[in-house]
Amino acid sequence: MSYPYQITSLEQYHIDYKKSVDDPESFWGDVAGNFLWKKKWDSVLNWNFTEPKIEWFKGGKLNITENCIDRHLATMADKPAFIWEPNNPEERVRTVTYARLHKRVCQFAQVLKNNGVKKGDRVCIYMGMVPELAYAVLGCARIGAVHSVIFGGFSAQSIADRLDDAGAEFIVTCDGAYRGEKVIPLKNVIDDALIGNKTIKKVIVYTRTRTPVSMIKGRDVWWEDEMEYAEGQIEKDGVVSFPAEEMNAEDPLFILYTSGSTGKPKGVVHTVAGYMIWTAYTFVNVFQYKPGQVHFCTADIGWITGHSYIVYGPLAAGATSLIFEGIPTWPDAGRFWDVVDKHQVNILYTAPTAIRSLMGFGLDPLKGKDLSSLKILGTVGEPINEEAWHWYNEHIGKKKCPIVDTWWQTETAGVLISNLAGITPAKASWATLPMPGVQPILVDENGNEVTEKDEHGLLKGNLCIKAPWPGILRTTYGDHERCRTNYFASYPNLYFTGDGALKNEEGFYRITGRVDDVLNVSGHRIGTAEVENAINMHAGVVESAVVGYPHDIKGQGIYAFVIYNGHHGDENMRRKDILQTVTRVIGAIAKPDKIQFVTGLPKTRSGKIMRRILRKIAEGETENLGDISTLLEPGVVEEIKNGKV
Repeated sequence: MSYPYQITSLEQYHIDYKKSVDDPESFWGDVAGNFLWKKKWDSVLNWNFTEPKIEWFKGGKLNITENCIDRHLATMADKPAFIWEPNNPEERVRTVTYARLHKRVCQFAQVLKNNGVKKGDRVCIYMGMVPELAYAVLGCARIGAVHSVIFGGFSAQSIADRLDDAGAEFIVTCDGAYRGEKVIPLKNVIDDALIGNKTIKKVIVYTRTRTPVSMIKGRDVWWEDEMEYAEGQIEKDGVVSFPAEEMNAEDPLFILYTSGSTGKPKGVVHTVAGYMIWTAYTFVNVFQYKPGQVHFCTADIGWITGHSYIVYGPLAAGATSLIFEGIPTWPDAGRFWDVVDKHQVNILYTAPTAIRSLMGFGLDPLKGKDLSSLKILGTVGEPINEEAWHWYNEHIGKKKCPIVDTWWQTETAGVLISNLAGITPAKASWATLPMPGVQPILVDENGNEVTEKDEHGLLKGNLCIKAPWPGILRTTYGDHERCRTNYFASYPNLYFTGDGALKNEEGFYRITGRVDDVLNVSGHRIGTAEVENAINMHAGVVESAVVGYPHDIKGQGIYAFVIYNGHHGDENMRRKDILQTVTRVIGAIAKPDKIQFVTGLPKTRSGKIMRRILRKIAEGETENLGDISTLLEPGVVEEIKNGKV
């Protein structure tokens, strides 16, 4: 199988890029023609960024699972779709062929139908990294239900908020999940999240860890029992079938919650056709995928990276995708390299945080590991620093593997700016060139295009995009106005990414980080307001302010300044209580790395907290804090400086 839309030379990149900008309808119409449609579209693209209203392939009808599974069966039924590497390296590896995947997805689609799930219903999925998570996602897509996967590290309160926002009526979960030495009691967390819930009708529970669970009669059912019953319904004389629901191109495929600059998580909505085409196109081109290669994306399917580059992108391209249940440092820091050696992995796609963490263990974990199968390396989630880039290049790629430094977001569905492996130039810590269809622009605070270069000959500004690509988000679930104000209102007729960037004379882009009140911790976006809200729920806390600071491993750490009014316990005990509160409200992922108790916060006379000053103090910059004379209480700054933790 070849990919007619695969870019194979630098010259072709420039030709394709120009065409994608000059005539996007023709360009993307040609790409879309390589997929399976039940009915062809009436128009390729209709859009405006004012409302915003964006429609790709309007009038077209299809089902994404037929493109990810069914169309491969004639030629690749016995080829591996997934290889599952369990948490415990002693446990049996599972290889899921395209034929087996087809059967399991049809089976689970029947389970959903048997339990009352209909097209358009929202199904929350809260599972560990097992193949069944992929079956659940694809089973939803097959019947036209909207899936909303929640990362297994989120708390009961975070899940309850998301269930409520999505109006979900169905949940798929596990009894528990393995993560290194830990067993996470997923079903118990779901039970806590459902206290007081009036909308959930069914909870389907997959057995993974044999953790004791409470099963409520009439609401909770076992995955295994349901699948066994469904098997007899979908299989007749050895033929497996469950008809794929006909979907409109612009029907929602999934909701994925992401943290924003306000406390309430927002549900990013992606639609069937544009998402499918963008993830397949970027997967094949960024990684220069060749049929038969093993692609190992180390992300969790609970994040967008796992959606796009473990499940949908690779399957739409007929690839073999590796699902890893474990963590990179258990049972030791050589686990990734064991997995690469064991499965002869060709493409490794991971986060700079993981690379920096593994660098800290030195080169001993690499001894005796055969990494010669690797052809392409990739990074995702945050800009990679040069030291980590060179370590990855030298010790993992042996200076023979192109590194793709991919920049993108939950809202973009897939990669927007990246070098194409071995095709377009790479530059350490630069994302480099935009994908065809992506038109970046750097603007100043007033929305004017930046044209003045700095002393290094670079353009510097806020990164926006001028026109839609097929994978752009369509709305935020149940609140289109929030989508408009978050992404399209800052600068007229532009999509605002929330990131700052540099551009050099070669046209390469380097992402410099968030320019709004959102932190990028270990590649995961966490809104400062969300963390502050959680801290403020602690009984002794009067007020708090959260900022980011440079962190050797995570890229950005969370620094909290807290005004505390209680007398309970010493400072260390208070810190532990606050961390416990944040874990309970959001999840351990949002715990502050540093908590400094203060008597006041630097505020303007109108009451606005000057986070700029706090950020500088957290970063260790105590001299050049700018003008503080306009603050309500300038003296509080000196106290904060002296008390820095």
